Amino acid sequence: MQIHDISPLLSPRTAVWPGDVPFSREVALAQARGDNLDLSSIRTTVHVGAHTDAPSHYVPHGKPIHERALERYLGPCQVITARVGRGQRIRAEHLERAVRSERVLLRTGTFPDPEHFNEDFAALHPSLVHHLAALGVRLLGIDTPSVDLCHDAELLSHHAVAEHDLAILEGIVLTDVADGHYTLVALPLPLEGADASPVRAVLVSGSLTAG
Repeated sequence: MQIHDISPLLSPRTAVWPGDVPFSREVALAQARGDNLDLSSIRTTVHVGAHTDAPSHYVPHGKPIHERALERYLGPCQVITARVGRGQRIRAEHLERAVRSERVLLRTGTFPDPEHFNEDFAALHPSLVHHLAALGVRLLGIDTPSVDLCHDAELLSHHAVAEHDLAILEGIVLTDVADGHYTLVALPLPLEGADASPVRAVLVSGSLTAG
């Protein structure tokens, strides 16, 4: 078994959506200061780094993240490169491989530095969402901060996702992962009422039961 970590490091340097709450960590107790243990707290957006959106993020009265079925975020997965330019929406013809899994992670390479927010990242075209849903896809992931373009206030692809009740995984890092088939583990935290959750997203090659 080999584990591929596809989550960016979370730190005060981690880029968040403009205007959102950046990551910060406050140390209450520290052994270096003579305390008997280390104790700290964090403050940040629930959309920090690798994260999964809940329907409540983009649909009125949508389900919050603690009500989402975990099976969506665990299981067979396929990484596929999408040949698309910055600021463009991905269509089916941009995919380099045929879709053979119910969880699909798209590599665009258009958000290369998790510590620098570039607004011209690629996103999904609503037609691609409908196409993949028709193929039985249950989860869509992308190596950018959003399945929609940065300045798309209508959230066209988010609403296409909602139409099919798909799961979304955003902000993943696929730089060092080859196209192919894996097992995805990207479980959200049970944050009551939250519109998203950070995840530790990993891809597993081989059997999960391997020693």
